[in-house]
Amino acid sequence: MDIRPILTTLRRHKTAAALIVFEVALTCAIICNAVFLIQSRITRMNSPSGMVENELVRVGVRGINEHGENEALTRSDLALLRSLPGVKSVSIANQVRYGDSSWNSGINLTTDQKIPNASVSTYLGDAQFVKTLGLKLVAGRDFNADEMISYAKLREPGANVAVPSAIITRALADKLYPGQDPVGKVFYSWGDEPTRVIGVVEHLLRPNDWIKPGMGEFSVIFPIEMGYDAGIYLLRVDPSQREQVLKSAGEALVKNGPVRILSERNARVEDMADKFYQTDRSMIWLLSAVCIALLIVTALGIVGLASFWVQQRTRQIGVRRALGATRGQILRYFQTENFLLTSIGIVLGMAMAFAINLALMKYYELPRLPALYLPLGALCLWALGQIAVYGPAKRAAMVPPALATRSA
Repeated sequence: MDIRPILTTLRRHKTAAALIVFEVALTCAIICNAVFLIQSRITRMNSPSGMVENELVRVGVRGINEHGENEALTRSDLALLRSLPGVKSVSIANQVRYGDSSWNSGINLTTDQKIPNASVSTYLGDAQFVKTLGLKLVAGRDFNADEMISYAKLREPGANVAVPSAIITRALADKLYPGQDPVGKVFYSWGDEPTRVIGVVEHLLRPNDWIKPGMGEFSVIFPIEMGYDAGIYLLRVDPSQREQVLKSAGEALVKNGPVRILSERNARVEDMADKFYQTDRSMIWLLSAVCIALLIVTALGIVGLASFWVQQRTRQIGVRRALGATRGQILRYFQTENFLLTSIGIVLGMAMAFAINLALMKYYELPRLPALYLPLGALCLWALGQIAVYGPAKRAAMVPPALATRSA
């Protein structure tokens, strides 16, 4: 089809054509970034934590206790919790995924470097930590009971206690020792003495992941036994008995020893995850609504303008039909016209999409927009434009030559 008559017509209606082009460009820019953000949020929500979330409950207590009795009371608490009906295993740790605190540290591979090789989240857990959380060991072994170190002794003034072993995640192992067997390798994170990697777990996310992309699984587990006053009890239970165990564990801990207060944040880990991702779900719904609204507005704009032009060009259409133009040629004329306008808008929209993404990267530390989203956005808008213009174009093709001549 010769597009020169179309270009000539568009030059006579520059304002209307520019409005459609701008509308398509704005929609393309926003849709590409919005879909990318939606996909990022979905990926974040679906990231495996590594834990058996539906079997875990979190129980914490705080209270006043005489110095030196914390360790004994913690051991008593652990024995009591493990004896409760429905409890499979119990561990005490400094933090848990979806919690409101995060312990972090830098890791060096040599003693003299100033910049760490990686920033990691440090989990301090006892000998049942891996079992209780349901972490999957993919290399090496779990901690032995004789490797445990008391957190209270580490905190003593002047203490110079080394932490000789640790378990790391597979993502961190790939970062520190790419292409190598990480078991047996050493790193420096706790004091000046090296820590040796004895095991690798498949996944263990940080308590929160408001960090740079790709670092969410950089976690290390140290064999350090917390006291109840600084740690939290993690119970792996039968999923059908979580509520009952949570209630009975709280009552048992309050009665076991001096006056203590149950933490208000005690809950099922599955509920903690649900609350943790609440903002992500809201963002997904909001962005989806914005995308749908933009597409509807753009489609209505194309329909309105195409209908106006069909009405305005009735005589022109009649003359073309009288000169032998078929209905198919009239239909393709308006479809080609829309394709040209949409294409110009898509090109401008791609540039705007990158500009918006650069601003988001600068102010919100979001990742770069993958180039794949641009052709997908273009295909979406081309399809939308053709669907929207089909109705008015078909009405134009149905105009009989005689009626067009009378209307002129």
